Amino acid sequence: MIGVTGMIGVIGDLVDDVVVRLGGPINVASDTASVIQRRRGGSAANVAVAVVAAGGSARFIGQVGNDEAGAALVRSLEHVGVETRVNFGGRTGTVVVLLAEDGERTMLTDRGASADLTNPDPSWLDGLDAVHVPLYSLLIEPMATTTATLIRWARDRGLLVSVDASSVGAIESFGTENAAALIRSLRADVLLCNADEAATLARVTPLTELGAAAIVVKHGAGVATLLRAHMDQVTVPATPIADVRDTTGAGDAFAAGYLVALLRGDDAVRALTSAHTMAAYAIRTASVKRSG
Repeated sequence: MIGVTGMIGVIGDLVDDVVVRLGGPINVASDTASVIQRRRGGSAANVAVAVVAAGGSARFIGQVGNDEAGAALVRSLEHVGVETRVNFGGRTGTVVVLLAEDGERTMLTDRGASADLTNPDPSWLDGLDAVHVPLYSLLIEPMATTTATLIRWARDRGLLVSVDASSVGAIESFGTENAAALIRSLRADVLLCNADEAATLARVTPLTELGAAAIVVKHGAGVATLLRAHMDQVTVPATPIADVRDTTGAGDAFAAGYLVALLRGDDAVRALTSAHTMAAYAIRTASVKRSG
């Protein structure tokens, strides 16, 4: 039974982000003026933090390196109110985020120990009402098997299961048909994807045949659309934001806002509105950090 203020467990990556804001086109084999910042990253960790910011409760489940970087990242999650169930081993991962002047992102990914999560424990799910999983967590072994096991246990317990399609690159590298089959096998309650991810998956199967009870398609600064089998679409416009220069984490915040509202019992329009609000909050927060 989903509570009024449910707890959301998020399975996945917690890494160092090195964010490189480019001052212009990259000068190959020469210097390019940039502003470089380090911050906590990882899609799963971002969602967990945003769940707390949205007024919910969150638990991060994953692995970091057995090093000071990993320990610091875990402390940073706990500092903002996220519960953690973390294995330590290997080397903490790093993602380099290249930010173009228009805010578009290119990510260079070294997931490090994040992909090494093994030995799932049923107690990691105790007290949860929902489990959210970026597709990344299901594509690389041994983490993929661990995550699939946790999802199976979550379904056995009657928890809500949410999956984010993560990225076109991840889908195509895994094989679009394989990714669609994997998503279908999960029988998620919620599938979240952006417009590009939705279009990629739709090339091999209609979105409403991916096994999810509800599919949310984000269109950046445009609308978000909720698709459900045999029901009318629900469309809600995004919150307008001026001078968008950094969208890092906006999609993860959108997912958090939507899931918190869903567990609260909000209807589709209110849930999508909450999702947009959290995405806008993430973008504004990134702007404040950048100007600071």
